[in-house]
Parts: sequence; C-alpha cells; structure tokens
Amino acid sequence: MRRLSAASGIVLSAAVGVALASSHSDAPAIKQDPQANLTDVYAFIGTRYDDPQQKVLNVLVSVRPFSEPGDGVIYDRFADDARYSVHIADPDTGAEVLRYDFEFSSATSGYKNTGTILSYGLGTQAGPIVTIGDARQNYTQTYRVTRVLNGNANTVGTQLPIAPPNVGRNTTPDYNDANGIARQGATVFADLDSYTRSSVATLDTNEVVWAGPREDSFFSDIPGVFDLLSVRILDNNGSLADGLGQDGDGVDGFKGFNVLSFALQIPVANLPSLNYESVFFGPQTGVGVYASVSRQMFRTLSPDGPPTASGPWVQVNRLGNPIFNEALVAVADKDRYNRTAPTGDATFATYAENSEIAGLVNFLYGTSFQASLRADLVNVFIPDVLRVNTATDPVPLSGQAGFHRLGFIGGDTTGGVSSGWPNGRRLGDDVVDIALTAVASGPTYSSITVVGDNVSRNDVPYHRVFPYLGTPHAGPNNYKDAHPGDVDGDGAVGLSDLAILLSNFGFVFP
Repeated sequence: MRRLSAASGIVLSAAVGVALASSHSDAPAIKQDPQANLTDVYAFIGTRYDDPQQKVLNVLVSVRPFSEPGDGVIYDRFADDARYSVHIADPDTGAEVLRYDFEFSSATSGYKNTGTILSYGLGTQAGPIVTIGDARQNYTQTYRVTRVLNGNANTVGTQLPIAPPNVGRNTTPDYNDANGIARQGATVFADLDSYTRSSVATLDTNEVVWAGPREDSFFSDIPGVFDLLSVRILDNNGSLADGLGQDGDGVDGFKGFNVLSFALQIPVANLPSLNYESVFFGPQTGVGVYASVSRQMFRTLSPDGPPTASGPWVQVNRLGNPIFNEALVAVADKDRYNRTAPTGDATFATYAENSEIAGLVNFLYGTSFQASLRADLVNVFIPDVLRVNTATDPVPLSGQAGFHRLGFIGGDTTGGVSSGWPNGRRLGDDVVDIALTAVASGPTYSSITVVGDNVSRNDVPYHRVFPYLGTPHAGPNNYKDAHPGDVDGDGAVGLSDLAILLSNFGFVFP
C-alpha cells in the first residue's frame, strides 16, 4: 500500500477508504423510505433547451437510490403522498427566497386496464409504447408544480407528463438501440428519445420542467470502500491532463442502476442576485440551491383501500452539497439534519470544521492532514446549499471542450470561478475526488494533493441537452447485469462475441 503524501504542486495519491457517496444512504430514518430519499442535486448555468439566447439555471434532482431497471411488473414511481421541492435560497444564510413543489398523481390507480398483470405494453391495446400515455401504456403518472414566492403559492403547471420506465426494446423501443441498450450522449434536443422529448413542459411562469426515470448519474467505488479498503481502490492512476482520468481497479457501485428525477430550467433574469463569499474565489453573486422531500404528518391505513395522508407537511429529507450529511455528519445528528432547514446549519458546522475524514485518513495512511480548525470546509458546506454564481456564462458540460471532472483543480473555470462543484454542480463533476482533495490540501491550499477513489467517470455518457441526465437503463440490458452472449464486455452482443466463442474451440472467424 502506498502512503499518501503532500508536496508542492499536484500530487496523485492513493485512494482513501472513507464513506463517501453523494446521498444514497445518508441517514437511518430516510433509508427506510426510498421513494423520499434524495440522491443528488445538480445546479449549473446553461441555456434554455429551445432558445440558446436565454440563460437559465438548471436544477436537476434525483431520488430513489438503487432503482433496479428490471423491477417489473410495477417499476418504481414517484410517491403520491410526498411533496418534492426545489428551494432557491440565500447562499449566505440558507433562507428560502423561492420554492417549486412537485406533487405526483396516484401510484396505484392510474391504469387503463386492471385485468392484466402488465403496467406497460398492454392497456386497451397490446404492443410497444409509441407515445406517452398511448393505448399500450397501461399505467400513467402525472404531476403538478406549485411556485411559492413570499409565502404565496400558485399552481403553475398541472397534468404534466412523465416519461415511462425503460422496460426494454420490445415495450419502450425508442429508448434503446438495436441491441436493447439505452441510447446515451445526445448533443442536440432532437437526438433525445421521443419519450424524453415529449415530457419536457413549460410552466405558466416560463420555467421548463421534466420528470421521469433516469440512470443514476453518480459514480464512486462505495462497495470497495466499505469492504475494509478493498485492494482495488488503491494506487489511484487518475490524470489531470485528459479531463477524465484513467481508472485503476475501482468499480462504480452505482452503474446499471436507475433513479427517479425531476428537473427545472429557471430563467436567470427571474432570479435574485445575492452576495456570498467563496473560500476559493472571494466575493460572488448568485443563489443557493437545495432540495427537500416532505410528507404529511398522519398516514392512515385502511383494509378497504390505499392509505390516506393528512395533516401539515413535515420535511423528511433534504440535500444541498454532495456528501455532507452522508460523510461528515455523525450518526447522532443525521436524522435531525434531514428534518431541519439550512438556516440552522450552524449547529452542524462542527462536522465540517473538525473533519473526521481527515482524521481517518491520517490514521489509515500515516498522513498529517489538518483535521481541526477547518474554516475552509465550513465555508463550503455551511449553510448546506449549492452556491451558484449566476453572473457567469454557461459552463462546459461533460464531453465538451474545456470540461474537467475536477473543475478548477483541473483548470476548468468560467468567469474566474470553477465551472463545477463547489460552484454549483454539474453532471460529471467528480465530487468524491474534489472533496477528498480539499480535505487533503486545506486549509491553506499552498500545495494541492489530488486524492481519489479510482472511479473517474460515469458508466454511460450524459446528454448535453435538457434534462441532461442519462437515459434510464433497460430492464433486460444494463451495465450492472451480465449480458447473455456479451463475451467481449462491450455491452452488446455481436460478431466480435461470436469470433471469441469460435476461437475458444479452435475455429478462426473470417
């Protein structure tokens, strides 16, 4: 095992075995409520999907970790008794200035035909789903959006469409290629599948919204971390030069899984410009962003029908920055964090200021990273909202020129600030490596020690157009499960697989 060491300049070092995931298993109580469990929040400056001249704040939120793509016959749906919210907040205090509430229709009664076992592929007709809600899509779910400003709530969208799950190429063919693998990496809106395109909607107040299943965009070798520092996460070979890095033996523990997601494009012209201080870039102007999920206080079970919910809304989960609650806050306070608002985050500041992660790294690897008096980490995480500089131009996206998974650490800046986390967060930002590098290099940052977990990219490319998150994995074929006949491991079955099989028996494939 190599030792971590700090030196002047950039030092590529061994991976660190600490519990770092974005927010998939952040607290004991919410672990029991997967449909309300937030996994990731992204917020970054871009342009409206149908108007490149209009600058927008993109906010993408995912819930329901480890959603199995082939979990038929029902497949995962948004909870119909939860309120999913996007909060625009003061980046300095965490106080809410604007909120969007997403509420979803019944998860049990949206059927055309209850005389079949199938939710998709057989409604009033049998066959592949061509358009959302057609006769072959038996179950459909919709949602409404309420905009809350200065305490005034206004419904700004109703009966909004939701894209179906990726059942497979026989049922949802437009999601998939000829091999039944989800099509990824669209660079223009027209290249997205028809289900995704037709579920993009515009609200009465001109924001753009989308909701549906997506592939899990987070990447990290969490399984190796928790297996008492599995040897595969050691000897990080990541590179700053290529913007992606070279993976060692790390395995993305989230590959092949799906999530449920909802997304917003908010015109920047409609947002306030608030002052805040960045530990890395000095005075900035912009907004804070976080997400929450709430449930009503009372839930009544009935032997004659579905449960009913009543009473005031109670927050059960929230998420701003990646990894804060999951990797910094102690078990004693994890559930309390989820029930509180960012305005009270000073009570959690000790978990950033006194970094248990740094202490663990020092113990395991014999380093001397500063574990206390970490005002730099307090500045990043308290209050726990994503701070987004809204004065910059649109930031580079994963796959575009100039993008770097480590943001400013890799020279990827926009308007003098990092293009990615901790200035907002983009898809493809390697937040685990960025966070560990900050822990290792602060509080002075006189030298930068790049530390990582040996996984530097997602299992599939992201789309470069709204809603950006990858196409949901297909039930029968995804990058988590072995593909029958996929001998060469390229995710598809073809002539190259046949050639390998024939060669095993002494045949030469022409």
